[in-house]
Amino acid sequence: MRDAVKNMVGNVTYLLANLRETGRRLWHNSLAEYLLHAHTSKDLAVYMKYWVLNYTTIVGFLVECAITLGPARFVRTLIRSPWILTLLKVNALSRRFLKGRTGRYNEAICMTMHTIVAGTVWLLCEMFFDPERLVVNEDLVPPDIAHAMGLRCYLLEAMGIVLPMLDPEICLEYIDEAENEGINPDSCSLPKATIGMVLKGHLPGGKAVVSSNLPCDAGAASYTYFQRAFGVPIYRLDVPYHFHTERAVDLFVEDVKGMIAFLEEHTPGRMDWDRFRQMCENRNRMLELERELWDMLRVRPSPLASEAVWMSHLWHFNVTPEFRGSTEHFERLVTLARKNLEENLPATVNERYRAVCWNPPFLHFPDIFNWAERTYGLTILNDSMSYNHLEPIDTATPESMLRGWSRIVMHGPMVRHTRGPAENYLDDIFRMVRQFDLDMVWVANHVGCKSGQAMNGILREKCREKGIPLLILDYDLSDPRIVSHDNMMRQVEHFMDNVMKAPRLDG
Repeated sequence: MRDAVKNMVGNVTYLLANLRETGRRLWHNSLAEYLLHAHTSKDLAVYMKYWVLNYTTIVGFLVECAITLGPARFVRTLIRSPWILTLLKVNALSRRFLKGRTGRYNEAICMTMHTIVAGTVWLLCEMFFDPERLVVNEDLVPPDIAHAMGLRCYLLEAMGIVLPMLDPEICLEYIDEAENEGINPDSCSLPKATIGMVLKGHLPGGKAVVSSNLPCDAGAASYTYFQRAFGVPIYRLDVPYHFHTERAVDLFVEDVKGMIAFLEEHTPGRMDWDRFRQMCENRNRMLELERELWDMLRVRPSPLASEAVWMSHLWHFNVTPEFRGSTEHFERLVTLARKNLEENLPATVNERYRAVCWNPPFLHFPDIFNWAERTYGLTILNDSMSYNHLEPIDTATPESMLRGWSRIVMHGPMVRHTRGPAENYLDDIFRMVRQFDLDMVWVANHVGCKSGQAMNGILREKCREKGIPLLILDYDLSDPRIVSHDNMMRQVEHFMDNVMKAPRLDG
C-alpha cells in the first residue's frame, strides 16, 4: 500500500513538473492545431474526410468483432490484445505526416494512411475470426499461397511494425519482457517486440506456422520459440544463398511445393490455382503501376514522395497483397502523380535535395522525413524495403506461377540485401542514385542489424569513390531509448550543415 501511494505521488509530481511540455506536445499534435494551420480549405476537407473514414473503419471493426465473437469473447480479445485500441491514434500520426504538405501530396498521404487502416482491419479479421483456418507467416514470406488455399493468414511481425509508428513507446514493455526471458539485448528489437507480445499472450496462434531462413539469425531463431509457444507445426522455407541461377529457382520451387503439402496436411486448406492466378495478376498490376509511379518520380522536382511512396509498397506488396484495395490504391496514386506532373505541380515547392533511405524505416520516428523536408527542402523519394525491380509473374501454368512467386521471395528487398556478396547490397543503392537523380544517400543504421553494420564500412568507401554524400544515421528500429529523436535530428543537422552546407528553411 505504501509503495502504491509512493508511486502515485511520484507520477503526479512528474506530471506537474512537465505540465508545460506535456501541454505543448498535446497541442502540437492536436486536431485543433492542424485545423488552425491547414494550408487550404481543400486540404482541410480531404483530411476531415479521411479522419472520418479511419475512425469509421476501426469502430466498424470493433462492432463487427463484438457481433461475430459475442460480447464475452470480444471482451476477452480486448483484454488479451490491448494494443488493438492503439489503432485509434492513426489520425494523430496522419497529422504528423501532413505538416507542410498540401494539394495532391496531402491527399496521397491521407489516402495511403486510410488504405493501411483498412488493410490492418482486414488483417485483424484474419487474426481473430476463424482460428481453425489461421496460419501465421513470417514477414518475408508473402501470404499469397496460404490465401490461395482458402486459409486465413497474418504476418506475425505486423503489429511490431505498425504499433511503434502510432505510439513510439508501446513496444518497450514487449522488448523488456523478451530480454527478461533471456533474449539477447543486442539482437534486433523487432523480433524482441514480437517475442514479448507472444510471451504476454497478446497475439493469437494458429494451426501452423510458415517461416524461412530470413532475414537474419535473430529473426530466424525467434521462430523456434514461436513454434514452442503456439504448440503448432512449422515449415521453414530455405532460400538458397546464391539465388540468381535457374538451379536456385528449381530448388526453391520444390521447397514451396513442400510448403503447400505441409499446409494441406496440417490445415483444412486446399490449393486453388485459379485463385492463385488472380492474386499473381493483381501483383503484376501493382508492379506495373509502381514502375509507372517511379518513372514519374525521376522528374525533378518530384510530383510525389515520402510516405505515399514507401509506405504504399511496404504495406501492399508485403503485408496485404490480396487485399481488394491494394491495386486500386496504386491506381489512385499514379493518377495523382500524373496530374501533378501534367500541371507542373511538385509535391513540395521547396525541393532542394533528393535522397533515398537505405535499410528498415524509422518506425518510432516515421515523420523524420517530413521534418527534413520542412527544415532543409530534402525530399526522400524511396527506401530499400520498397525497392522492387522484379519481373511480372508468368500466369500461364501452375508451375510458371510458382517460379514467378518464388523469384519474388528470393529477390525481394531485404532478402537479396542480406544474402550473398556485397554487390547485392551496393548495386541497388547506386542504381537508385542514377534512377532518381539523388544528391545523397541516407543509411538507417539500425544498431540491432548486424548485417547492416557490417556493410557500412564498404559502403562508405564506395560512396567516397563515387563522390556521393552519405549519412549513416544511428537509430534502433523499435526502441527509442537506444537513440532518442533529438539525437537523430542532431545527426541530420550535423550532416546537412557541415557536409551538404544546406541553409535551413526555418531560419
